[in-house]
Amino acid sequence: MNTIIITIIVSFLLAMILGVLLGFFQKIFAVPVDERAAKVREVLPGANCGGCGYPGCDGFAAAVASGQAPVDGCAAGGAGTAKKVGEVLGVSVNAENQVSLLACQGSKECAVQRGFYNGVHTCSAAHQAVNGTKMCTYGCVGFGDCAAVCTFDALHMGPDGLPHVDYAKCTGCGMCVKACPMGLFSKIPSARKGAVALCSNHSENKPAIMKNCKVGCIKCGKCERGCPKKAIKLVNGIPLVDYALCDSCKICVDGCPTHVLKLIETVKA
Repeated sequence: MNTIIITIIVSFLLAMILGVLLGFFQKIFAVPVDERAAKVREVLPGANCGGCGYPGCDGFAAAVASGQAPVDGCAAGGAGTAKKVGEVLGVSVNAENQVSLLACQGSKECAVQRGFYNGVHTCSAAHQAVNGTKMCTYGCVGFGDCAAVCTFDALHMGPDGLPHVDYAKCTGCGMCVKACPMGLFSKIPSARKGAVALCSNHSENKPAIMKNCKVGCIKCGKCERGCPKKAIKLVNGIPLVDYALCDSCKICVDGCPTHVLKLIETVKA
């Protein structure tokens, strides 16, 4: 019995000593916590999507607090989160929400297929192996790498073989932009209003473009010549719109022979 009592007492004393030592060492070796980083983390959406380029929201919060990341770098949170982060850090922020735009309309019905692809069914693999699945080497491969990385359920592959963006859910995080091996996605302001060119074919070979895709830009320049505001310029074979000049008159949209230009209204408030 005495042995049991002694064992209990010794164990209790050892526990007390270890507890005191742990508390002592915790104070000595404690890593200073940046209170600003903790406050920034509280206003982030917590999606941990990686769209900011950092390992999750914790990494982004620390980077913002230390000045290594921009205040408006949280794409998932958009302009609202950017303003909250700015309030925490005491800086003014002029941010706007963004969404992803696919610059390709080469669906199964419009674009000529290269043939039957029997390799790994990812866009990156098909692009590396056979330069894509379509005769248009600039077109969407169609295996959904973009949809696979979207953590907001905003991208889905349609029956036409193209990814479709749900603008009500899209946060403009940019993961699809990084995932697309063809570089077909871009981030645009969600409140943009004006014409956009939904083609990425930079080739000047007009016969080949017309043969390979019904909705490919044939570089006719009709949009550039016909714009009364001079808001469109052909750059590397693709019409680029100056949205400071564009008034959404639709002249370029109605006049485009292959329907490359579309009018994009506000897609997300």
